[in-house]
Formats: sequence, structure tokens, C-alpha cells
Amino acid sequence: MRRVGVALLGLTVAVLAPRLVTGQTARSAPDMVLLDGRIFTADSSQPWAEALAIRADRIVAIGTNADIARLAGPQTRRIVLGRRVVVPGFNDAHIHLGASLLPGVAFETSAEPVPDPTLGQVLDSLTALVRRTPRGTWLRTEIDAAILDDQHARRAALDSVAPVHPVWLEANTGHGVVVNTAALRALGIADDAPDPIGGYYEREGARYPGRGSGRLTGLLHEYAGWNAARTLRSRQPDSVLVAALRAFSERALHAGITSIQDMTNALDPATTLRVLRLTRLPIRVRIISMPGTDNTGRLIAEWPDALRDSAWRTADRALPATGGETPGTKWILDGTGIERLSLLRTPYADRPEWQGMLNFPPDTIRALLEEALAIGAQPILHTIGDSTIAVVLAAMEAVAPDSAWRRLRPRLEHAEWLTPDLRPLAVRLGVIVVQNPTHFTDGPERMHARFGDERAREYQPFRSLLLAGIPLAIGSDGPMDPFLNLQFAITHPDNPTEALTREEAVTAYTRGSAYAEHAEQNKGTLAPRMLADLAVLSRDIFKVAADSLPGTVSVLTIIGGRIRYDALTAHRASQDAQPEKRAQN
Repeated sequence: MRRVGVALLGLTVAVLAPRLVTGQTARSAPDMVLLDGRIFTADSSQPWAEALAIRADRIVAIGTNADIARLAGPQTRRIVLGRRVVVPGFNDAHIHLGASLLPGVAFETSAEPVPDPTLGQVLDSLTALVRRTPRGTWLRTEIDAAILDDQHARRAALDSVAPVHPVWLEANTGHGVVVNTAALRALGIADDAPDPIGGYYEREGARYPGRGSGRLTGLLHEYAGWNAARTLRSRQPDSVLVAALRAFSERALHAGITSIQDMTNALDPATTLRVLRLTRLPIRVRIISMPGTDNTGRLIAEWPDALRDSAWRTADRALPATGGETPGTKWILDGTGIERLSLLRTPYADRPEWQGMLNFPPDTIRALLEEALAIGAQPILHTIGDSTIAVVLAAMEAVAPDSAWRRLRPRLEHAEWLTPDLRPLAVRLGVIVVQNPTHFTDGPERMHARFGDERAREYQPFRSLLLAGIPLAIGSDGPMDPFLNLQFAITHPDNPTEALTREEAVTAYTRGSAYAEHAEQNKGTLAPRMLADLAVLSRDIFKVAADSLPGTVSVLTIIGGRIRYDALTAHRASQDAQPEKRAQN
């Protein structure tokens, strides 16, 4: 079985011998030591340790308590962990920074965690909200398949209760938006607007997506919806965006997230770069170009130009260096199975005349791959359907030799239908799969309805990809909670035979994510010379019950050797002060 540099299996227990950076001497004592911990390193040569030492922004030694304690000098800060678990900082390999920054008032239609409101529930909620909300205010909520499948849940129905309030109903998959007439006007979308490349406006009387010339129904799919959403978010004042990103960063630190890989479809490039400079996030951010499209049949290549901006590359830029300098460009090639837009090799079981669709024709996909090779950008391709994946792998094989792709490390985001017959070619081309465990809650009933019983068993592969030699990384693409994602990764509610072990899941979330951004030489493991990015956890995530994982938090988050979040030593300092305080009373 072929193995790659980030193989996630084969973690064996090693002797806790100290590992030191060459040249370590008494005159170069560490700045900080962490002692008495249960340190999971994600390093297969020494998976577990008790203590580690940090100097400047790097780890300089890892080993036993006694060995690391001997390295400490008079000025070294000592933090005793009390056997708490330490992991490399989580690296969210797939996130949309600022995706929630739509304007207006959000409303709830259901108490369910994943709402699937009916048209009646939406209209009832809108009717009540319209009465107490100033006209012109955007009103928005999350929807699921019930609205997307209901041909009556469109523009006319929304207009009947909200004629002067723009309404935005967004699918919880991120694929599909239903709006009313006021929203279309605010977005500048007329009934005769041509479909943007990569997306379409649903039209009255059209039997298939992207066809027909009738009045718009208000359903915007794929790049039609994302282009509109990016326009709306980018109209927000900088003060609102900066405050939201700072709040996001605080939540990330509290969760032990030290790096994120941002799929930049939330805001336009100029706004993204400006706001990130203003915010100066303490977490590491990799910007992944996600160009938009327009309705003249043109791909907008604005992100590569933005990233070549010399101001973005200056030493005082807002973002800390990640260690991975390879640019990446993401394209979304198909939708998901929930709205039946993943392109499958056989028809959907509950719509036998339909197999899904590609957002771009095969020759455009080939051109995008050729461009990635020409500019040295990592191809990052949202692919769901087995036919979509087959088209991508065949195009890669035709365009360049395996060695060229292995250098770039092409990524398939989600790859929920990377079936066994396609895996050998994916391995040969050096493909990485970035998976999102919170997607493993689609529900077996729905998947069996969409795909049929036999094919549903192949849906959302995870462990079998690892066994095939395909590197795995984990990103959220949803709730920014590493411990919720870990819970689903080790249980896989839709397909339990595909679950990972806890060690495999944490490794995919740290070392695997670093490999996916060409940064594994700098982060993702706790070992000498690696960046000191780590999280000390409130619970032992390797032992607690799976359903207890989401209650975990980081009590100490360190990035580049600097404490960025501290609920551990501050609590201890408060406890230590209590006897003295009582004595003074």
C-alpha cells in the first residue's frame, strides 16, 4: 500500500526520550516549559510525551518531565499542566471567514439544530417580523430541502407577505438561495439577467436548471447565489466586519484553533485584505483565492491579482506567517446531494430522470487546471459527485504528469463520492481529501432516498480513503467547533464503518491540515524546530465519551510561543491568591 509523507496511520508508542534542537545549551534556556502533561504530538516517531520546551516561536525539546525540567533556566516560565491533554493547535482546513456577515435581521422558523422549515413556517415567521421591522430591512433565515424542493416556496409566495422587505432564505448547505422581488431589486438582478457562469437563476416554466427565458422564480443556485451574497456582505461597514472577525478569533482561540484556511467567497478581495489588516488576527490565516464569476460568461481572476499586491506581502502584514507559501485557488464544480446538484454517474433514486450537473463544462475545468499549473497554484476543487470527481481526475491525468500534480498537492474538498474505483488514480496524482465531519449528519434516511440502499453505503468515505493511502485533512465548513467535528469523525453517524480512531482524527485535524497547505515542515506536530502552536484542553479527548467531546474547550492556547488565550494560569493565580486574601480580612 503506497504511503505519502503525511500518512496518518502507524502511530506507535515511543520511549519518552528527550528530543532537542541541535545546539541546545545551558546558555540558551527555553523561555517556557510545559510540564506534567499528556502531550499528543501527532508525530509518528514519538506520539506521546510528558513535557516540552519553547524558545521564541519554536519548540526546542520534548520528552519526560525530568529531562525538560533540567533545561529550564532562572528566567524560564514553568507551567504545570496537571496531566491535562495537549494537542497541536487545530488547523481548520476549510472555513469561510465572514460567511455569517449578511446584513439585516435573522429569524428562526424551527427549534431544530438543523432547521428544515416548510413554506408555511417561513411565511408565518415573516408575517410577524414584517409588522415590527422597518421597511427595507433584510430578513433572512436558514432553510433545507423542504423549501428547495417546494416549487411554491419561491419569490411570489415571499412577496405576498413581505413586499417591501428584501428576504433571503439560504440553504444550510451553502448551495441555494431563495429571494423575493425586493431582494432582486436591491441586488440589481433583472428578470432578463443572463445566468452567471457557474450558476443559474431558476426561471418560470424551465424544466431543467439553466434553461428557459421566463420570469425569475427567486431561486439562485451556485455562483448566482455566491456572487449575490458576496456583494451583500462587502457592503457592510468596516467597523461591523472588524468587530465580527475579532469575535471570531476569540472563539477560535477558546476552541484551540491556531490556524485557519479561508475559502474567500465571503467578501470581495479588496474588502477582505483591508479588513484583515485592520483586524490583525492573532491566529494564522491562509488566504485561499476563490474567484467569482460574472454574467457575461467570464471568470473573474481578481484574487490572484490581489494576492500579488506587494502591500500584502510586506513584513508588517496583518497575518502571522503560516509556513506554507504555495498559493491556492478554489473552484466549486458541483453542488451537494441534498439539492441533487452533485453530478452522479447514475441517476438519483428519487429523481430517476436526473443525474445532477457540473457548474463548469469539462473544457473549462481543464483550463482551470492548466492555469493552476502555469501559476504554481494548488488546485482546491469542491467536488461531490462521482462523475465530477472522475472528470477532474481524468483532466488532471491528461494535462500533466503525476509528478507535477504531486508537487502542487491538489485538494478535493468533501469528495463524498470518491468511490473505490477512482481511488488508485487519486493516490497516483497525490490528491488530498479535505473532509468536514459535521456533514456526516445528512441522515441515512435522506441518503438512502437520494441514492438507493446499495449506493448509500459508499457515500462519504473517510476511513477507507486513509486505508487507500489518500492524505486526509479536516475543516469545519460549518460550526467552528473542533470537538464537535471530532465527535462526528470518530462515530460517522451516516456510515459508522467509515469512522476514524481518535488519534487518526486529531492527526487529520493538525498534521493532515498542515500538509494540505504545504506547511507540515513548520506546524501540525509538536516536535523540535516546529512552531509552538498548541492547545491545552479541558478534557481528555482521547478517553471521554464521544458525546462529551463537544463540551471540551482549550484552557491555554499558544501560537508561535505566545500565550494567546489563558484560562489555566489565570485561574491558578486566582486560587493562589485566595489564602492571602482571607488572611488580610
